[in-house]
Parts: sequence; C-alpha cells; structure tokens
Amino acid sequence: MFDLPTNTKAERKKAARFRKELQNLGFFMIQYSVYVRVVRGNERQQSVANKVKAHLPPKGSVRMLTITEKQYENMDILIGEPKSKSEKITGEQLLFEF
Repeated sequence: MFDLPTNTKAERKKAARFRKELQNLGFFMIQYSVYVRVVRGNERQQSVANKVKAHLPPKGSVRMLTITEKQYENMDILIGEPKSKSEKITGEQLLFEF
C-alpha cells in the first residue's frame, strides 16, 4: 500500500513512474494504491523490498505487509449489491429531464 503526493506535475510524474516500476517488478494492482506480488521465501522478499525502496519517491510512503500464500488464499472478498442497470435515455428525455 502506498501514498504518494500528487500536487504538482513533477510529483504526479514521480508517482506514475513508481507505479510503473512496481509493475516491472511483477506487482499487480488489486485495489487503488494496493499492489501485491507472490514471492517465494524470506530472502527473495527482502530482495524485492530493497528494489521497491530504491524506486520510492522522496516524499512517498509505502507499507509492506508480508503474508504467507495460505493466508492470501484465505482472503475474503466482499462485494456490495450490484448497481441497477441504468435506463437508456432518449434525446427527448435528455432535453426535458434535469
């Protein structure tokens, strides 16, 4: 999980570069600003952590959580009620309904 400042054009560029580096390191996004990667063993995990640290923008904040594959498999994914299908709006309705 990470939080990067994006107030200026330069900060947005650094944040985009960081996300691209995460993808190059084999991470994939499971939620906004939450990336995961499966790593075999503590030594490999530390190696990947060092690579992430090397690409972290100076003002960035990253939280790394190591869990076992079994713990990851037991994750519950909760999804709310699906949104109702929106009706197709005709040109006439668009003109008169606000």
